[in-house]
Parts: sequence; C-alpha cells; structure tokens
Amino acid sequence: MIFDCDGVLVDTERLAVRLQVALGAELGWPLTADEVVERFIGRSKESIVGQISERLGPQAAARWWSLLVRRHRDAVDTGLAPVDGLPEALAALTLPTCVASSGSHEKMRHTLGRTGLYARFEGRIHSAGDVARGKPAPDLFLYAARRMGVDPAACAVVEDSAPGVEAARAAGMRAFGYAGGPTPAGRLEGPGTVVFDDMRRLPELLAGA
Repeated sequence: MIFDCDGVLVDTERLAVRLQVALGAELGWPLTADEVVERFIGRSKESIVGQISERLGPQAAARWWSLLVRRHRDAVDTGLAPVDGLPEALAALTLPTCVASSGSHEKMRHTLGRTGLYARFEGRIHSAGDVARGKPAPDLFLYAARRMGVDPAACAVVEDSAPGVEAARAAGMRAFGYAGGPTPAGRLEGPGTVVFDDMRRLPELLAGA
C-alpha cells in the first residue's frame, strides 16, 4: 500500500493552493485556484520551478520557491492535522505501507512529524528526489515497490492529484483517487482507478478491489 503524502496523509493541499495563488499575485503571475491545481498540485519541485522559470525567469522562480517553503513551514507550524478520516483508515489496515511523495524528505519530516505520523512510516518514506523523474512518470512508485520488495502489480496507491493517479496507472498499480481535497473527482477518474471522497472508506474499498 503506497500513500502519497500531501493531501492524502496530511491536510496540506488546500494550504498549498492558497499560498501559490498569493505568490502568483505578488510576483507577477496571477493564477486562480483551479489553475494552481492544474499546474502544480502533485508535481515535483523541479516541475513547478521549471514552469515558473519559463514564465517569470529563473531568479523570480528561485524567490517564489524560497518564499513558498518559508510560508508553508510557518503555516504548518501554526496547526496541521492528518486528513480527515485517515487515523481510522490506518487503524483498520493490515497491509504493509509506505509513502511516496513529490515533496522532499525534509518537508515530509516536518509535516508528518507535526501530525504524529512520521514514526508510523519511518524508514519507508520515498521522495521524488530519489528518482530521475517525478509524477506523472511511474519512477517513484516503481522505486517504492522495489524498496518494499513487492511486485508493482500487487501494489495499490492512494493519491489525490491527477499526476499521481497517472503515475500509479503507468506503474501498473491499482489507483485510489481521494477526491476530498482541491482536485475535482473528474480529474482523478480513469482506468484501474477507484475515486472516493471519505478516507474512512479506504479499507473497505481495498477489500473489494
């Protein structure tokens, strides 16, 4: 069982969207919340910075990312919770689990640590920085499966972004698209994908898949 981090384990995606919209207005690239979801959510730092650099130049992109990291950390420190229903879902799961996220290891130590989840997954946390290509390429999920010693075809992935479910499908894994965050359910739908909006339902969905 492979979990994404942001928006699946910790309730950070709405926060990230708000911060990105504010930074765009501040630095000269006005973006709506829907545009932020389309362009940035679920993607690696390299992908996001690359898009900003193309639009505003590398210096502005570096400043954007620096401000995002600082403001995200400050916001997390003022109060962050697990995704609603996640503790109940984790308590009911008996499968081996790991994390595979577009976020950095440093970011996950912070967010998972703040919510008391880091110890549960410690030693089984993987980042896009560990592989050559981030989501929607399958590299990260295939890497996580190898590290866990599990055939990709036997893996299930819980994701909340379009690039994430695309990566799971490309890896030949069952995808469970969590639509309780900012990404519309329609953007998560596709072959081999179960879309749901209540994390408490995950154990029964897995059992029925």
